[in-house]
Amino acid sequence: MATEILMPALSPTMEEGTLAKWLVKEGDEVKSGQILAEIETDKATMEFEAVDEGTIGKILIAEGTSGVKVNTAIAVLLEDGESLSDVKAAAPAAAAPAAKAAEAASASAPVATTAPAAPVADGKRVFASPLARRIAKDKGLDLSQIAGSGPHGRIVRADVEGATAAPKAAAAAAPAPVAAAAPAKPAMATGMSAETVLKMYADRDFVEVPLDGMRRTIAARLTEAKQTIPHFYLRRSVRLDALMAFREQLNKSLESRGVKLSVNDFIIKACALALQQVPDCNAVWAGDRILKLKPSDVAVAVAIEGGLFTPVLRDADKKSLSALSAEMKDLAGRAKTKKLAPHEYQGGSFAISNLGMMGVENFDAVINPPHGSILAVGAGIKTPVVLADGSLGVANVMSMTLSVDHRVIDGALGAAFLKAVVEALENPIGMLA
Repeated sequence: MATEILMPALSPTMEEGTLAKWLVKEGDEVKSGQILAEIETDKATMEFEAVDEGTIGKILIAEGTSGVKVNTAIAVLLEDGESLSDVKAAAPAAAAPAAKAAEAASASAPVATTAPAAPVADGKRVFASPLARRIAKDKGLDLSQIAGSGPHGRIVRADVEGATAAPKAAAAAAPAPVAAAAPAKPAMATGMSAETVLKMYADRDFVEVPLDGMRRTIAARLTEAKQTIPHFYLRRSVRLDALMAFREQLNKSLESRGVKLSVNDFIIKACALALQQVPDCNAVWAGDRILKLKPSDVAVAVAIEGGLFTPVLRDADKKSLSALSAEMKDLAGRAKTKKLAPHEYQGGSFAISNLGMMGVENFDAVINPPHGSILAVGAGIKTPVVLADGSLGVANVMSMTLSVDHRVIDGALGAAFLKAVVEALENPIGMLA
């Protein structure tokens, strides 16, 4: 029986995406696990694999179409010997207008609002993919005893591979899978309407830039952050002279291995260790509770064209400086080409935003929900200082600002964390222990 191929949810927060490229065409035979298309989310371009095998009967969403909602039908997959006309002929009368509307929509608009009716178990027929039927037959399984986890309760490969015969009554009692409700989009405050702003600049020359998925997500999340998170800020300066000398020494010894440590690598390590020393700061806000994490999963902001990523270095406290450096280079490189998987840029309890390499002396960063804090790092600058003996001297001084969610971390706790970061950076040899 034909089935719909639905727009997948490629990450826990994905609500819609762009069907960037079809890798199959109508009439192509496909197998389970075959790559069907490339899907762009707000953060990455990911490959979409076939769950079932069959023939692509009709493509409902053209490649290049953006704003395709999760669970929207994007194509129809036919079983062996079946044609699209057979599917239309077999469709219930009530579904025929919807199927016609879908056909008209696919011909005249980039997004199909409906599609040929998908099979739904009606108590008499059991709907399963061709591959699932074949596996069930080989294993001697009764498909009517298996609850399907596919679209509309359809039985797919995963349902039968590990299945064993079960009492029919038990199968009948199994609740039909319920589609999870799409997460509500945070309201995005826009201030003045587009029409008002356009009127203000009607007599000026400008180029209108439509918002892509990434920019929309950034706008929504930052608006949410500033409107809902009670930020407060803690500021410290750190002397970098000992670190710079130690870094130079390490880089000479690592040169033969092709490793070159950056100041940012030391900052990541210092923050990871500080999260272990002050574990109450290793926390996130979870709506009605606080989650205290045990590992130091440190997110680092990476600027890319049109936005930014915050790839996460997991268990950063346990990794050497050279390992952190190599991992950060890899994540940053793939971030710039939008090749990161969702698990590589989601999570963490804390983030670092370093604009010092761009000459910015100090700034306040916006917390990335649900993180409890974010460290803004400025440039190291030659600065007059009072030395230990009371004399005046010059030191390389870097400014840091910790933005803190007051719901998660109190002032004294944040100060203890920032102190631990400073101590690690000013005594860098301790980070090798």
